Amino acid sequence: MNTELSIEFFPPQTDEGVAKLRTERAKLAALGPKFFSVTYGAGGSTRERSLAIVEEIAAEGHEATPHLSCIGSTRAGIRETLAGFKAAGIRRIVALRGDLPSGMAAPGELRYANELVEFIRAETGDAFHIIVAAYPEWHPQAITPAADLQNFARKVKAGADAAITQYFYNADAYFHFMEKTRALGIEIPIIPGIMPIASFSRLARFSDACGADIPRWMRRTFESYSDDAASIRAFGLEIVTRLCERLLRGGAPGLHFYSMNTAALTTEIWRQVSGIKDQGSETRAGTAM
Repeated sequence: MNTELSIEFFPPQTDEGVAKLRTERAKLAALGPKFFSVTYGAGGSTRERSLAIVEEIAAEGHEATPHLSCIGSTRAGIRETLAGFKAAGIRRIVALRGDLPSGMAAPGELRYANELVEFIRAETGDAFHIIVAAYPEWHPQAITPAADLQNFARKVKAGADAAITQYFYNADAYFHFMEKTRALGIEIPIIPGIMPIASFSRLARFSDACGADIPRWMRRTFESYSDDAASIRAFGLEIVTRLCERLLRGGAPGLHFYSMNTAALTTEIWRQVSGIKDQGSETRAGTAM
């Protein structure tokens, strides 16, 4: 199977959450993902919990990929974190700008993701496979789409090996983004980020916060189901599965699922779409990570 799968977790805040994640992770491991990634709170606020999950994943024999954000951090702190990753056998990192923690006024010594990528390369050479973020619908803080493309290009020039996108529900946004990046000579794999839909109210809150667009027809359909959880789940499953099918047939090199620490929807979608690239597709979106 050529289609690559990767799956993201966030570090639980309670022992009960950690135990639940172990159970869900075991189910997802059966899908054979290339790696599990673990998010990193604003300014490294979940650093210890994130590292604990990363180490546990690695101990289970899976490739663990920690997120690392630079905003609100120092070079010395990032250097120490990188040394810890190397000691733990980590070889893949998701490098992000991140968000400034609430109440923190100073952005830190590195303000942008391209500066973080450049710093990682300067400190560690090729020790890490560096993944960065991409925004097919443009970063909500970008002044213009062209400016956002240039920001992405700077991350690639600094040494990024691959990218994972913000989630989206319009495949054309991804393909348009790919055309624009290829026109700039950017050839790294750009993996679509996929958000399964279990709760529309939760999705709406996330999307409002991060700038991801929910097409009007989708929003109105979800709203028509009111509190009918079964209909919301079924419609969300249909929408995301069709999105994944179109992305893979259009040449996307893999899928990265934002699992929200649960296995059921990611498992069901992946099992429906995982063989698509082997059936032949138009190569539009790059090579595997």
